[in-house]
Amino acid sequence: MPDVWWLVGVVVLVVLVATYLTWLAARVDRLHARAAGASSALDAQLRRRAVLAAGLAEAALRERGDAWAGQAATVRGAARVAVDSAPPDREAAENDLTRLLRELPLAPDEPDVTALDAASRRVALARQVHTDLVRDALAVRTRRIVRLLRLARRHPRPSYFDIDDPGPVAPATPLPTP
Repeated sequence: MPDVWWLVGVVVLVVLVATYLTWLAARVDRLHARAAGASSALDAQLRRRAVLAAGLAEAALRERGDAWAGQAATVRGAARVAVDSAPPDREAAENDLTRLLRELPLAPDEPDVTALDAASRRVALARQVHTDLVRDALAVRTRRIVRLLRLARRHPRPSYFDIDDPGPVAPATPLPTP
């Protein structure tokens, strides 16, 4: 009869270990899927911001004429490069676009500027979510049991997308002095 209790104990232990490993494998898969989804969302927000920046440059060129011709062409070019660049060069292209947008003398009450400002804030939020999820996925990949059992082998290693914080495009409207 005592041999049966050993057998029951071993079966319970095997079930517990199998349950833990199944949970851990699902967690690894889930974190990598969320990191990939955040990367896609960040890409969509970056593309939206680039399209809005190109549209703002076109509108400024139509409204302000030759005074903005050089800056509008530069912003349009930077937006096009940001959309068309491959992943290794994408960070530099997005940083160039951010820098050019900061240098533009924009009025914060224009509708195009408001839309671009909102898009820039969504980019900042998407980048923060992406960074958090990549950090979590990389942390779970470094666990000894995950490396030993190669639970993350099906997923490409997620990477950070390091760009300058886009922040507001136009300076805030100054408060009236009394």
